[in-house]
Amino acid sequence: MKTSFWKLNRWTVFGIGLVCCAAGSLVTVRLAQLEQVKADSNRVFELRVYHVVPGKLPALESRFRDTTSKLLAKHDLKVVGDWVPEDAPDWNNTFVDILVHPSQEEAKKNWDAMMADPEFQEVMKSEQANKLVERIDSTYMRPTDFSPIK
Repeated sequence: MKTSFWKLNRWTVFGIGLVCCAAGSLVTVRLAQLEQVKADSNRVFELRVYHVVPGKLPALESRFRDTTSKLLAKHDLKVVGDWVPEDAPDWNNTFVDILVHPSQEEAKKNWDAMMADPEFQEVMKSEQANKLVERIDSTYMRPTDFSPIK
């Protein structure tokens, strides 16, 4: 009789432990999801459209590939992607860049730091001698509630 009591007791303890572990895991997952949603709620995307001097698009692409992308990363300016339009004659001299920021305030802080960086100032100084960009249009965007990317 002692043996069956011990088996019952062992299985009971095992079952209670399993239920507690599962409940703890579910609570942890739920809290982690809430924190993720809360953390991403202020995230903004920045659309930057560079209007390039005609014929200078390859030079701007090279500058981004070789220099600018490294400086952006150095200053926590996270690039989602860079694009050049295809089959759109009105956009022939255009370079498109999308960045993601935790908030607009953080974006401003990071852009200010990059503008003050001596390396970036050297890039801008060389740009004065060999102008690549006529102007840059920048727009901050928030994802819609149904957007697949947030």
